[in-house]
Amino acid sequence: MMNNEAKADALALKRKTNLGNIIFDTIIFITLAFVVVVTVYPFLNTIAISLNDGYDSLRGGITVWPRIFTWKNYTDLFQTPRILQAGIISVTRTVLQTVLCVFCTALLAYTLSRKEFVLRKPLTSIIVISMYVNAGLIPGYMLIKNLHLIGKYAVYIVPCLVDVFNFILVRTYINGLPDSFVESARIDGANEFRIFMQIIMPLIVPSIAMISLFTAVNAWNSWFDTYLYTSNKPKLHSLQYVLMSFLQQSQNQTVSASDAGALAVASGSGSTAQGKTTPISIRSSITMIATLPILVVYPFVQKYFVVGMTIGGVKE
Repeated sequence: MMNNEAKADALALKRKTNLGNIIFDTIIFITLAFVVVVTVYPFLNTIAISLNDGYDSLRGGITVWPRIFTWKNYTDLFQTPRILQAGIISVTRTVLQTVLCVFCTALLAYTLSRKEFVLRKPLTSIIVISMYVNAGLIPGYMLIKNLHLIGKYAVYIVPCLVDVFNFILVRTYINGLPDSFVESARIDGANEFRIFMQIIMPLIVPSIAMISLFTAVNAWNSWFDTYLYTSNKPKLHSLQYVLMSFLQQSQNQTVSASDAGALAVASGSGSTAQGKTTPISIRSSITMIATLPILVVYPFVQKYFVVGMTIGGVKE
């Protein structure tokens, strides 16, 4: 009799537990689905507007699918010399800044991770303090001016050669490597640079991939340095700076005279404006062009991103 009651109680408890799990899983599913919709909808809406007829977009009501599909917004953009020049500047600065910043940051991290280096601790402290105490915008501008980098392409590269946050990540990663690798290479007669290039670099690939992603995203999305240092040099304008300019222009529903002819901004109404671009369609198209490269690159480095963020902070 007691066994039957115990089994009945266990069965009732199991059913109650299963019901609770189902309710909890349902709530989690609904919450995550809501988050996904809220996150993805603006992106899909921007794509739809960029692929929709410009004049028709002024009517509003576009959700995630264009009403009148057209490639004209993109073709007009790629036919604009300003956009093409800005795209070249953004691509080249992203590649150069990523390669040079990652190399210099990793080299500095390796140097200051060597226990036999006498100035390791004071130099590390000075570098870390610079991450917390910023001189400010005006002293930074005066420094760039005194270095004669105003209005020059090098202003995109030189100030970004070393990133303190990335330096800390890479140095922590290197500190977690066994010292026997370096000692064995020294016994075989390898110098420090060769040890860094042939021993350390292959071992810290996850960390390198992670800081490469950080650097590339920051370089690609940067526009404020263009505004500060090269705004009077149209040939050095980045794509993000051009995007920011068009965003401001679209808010006022105006474009500059030089861009109006190239972009064929709609100025009429009815059928005469059909098929022409408008500020809202141009804004969406530039946003997609500026965003797409990062979306394409990120999946390939995502696995390194996760590994690099965790393994560098674990020491035995």
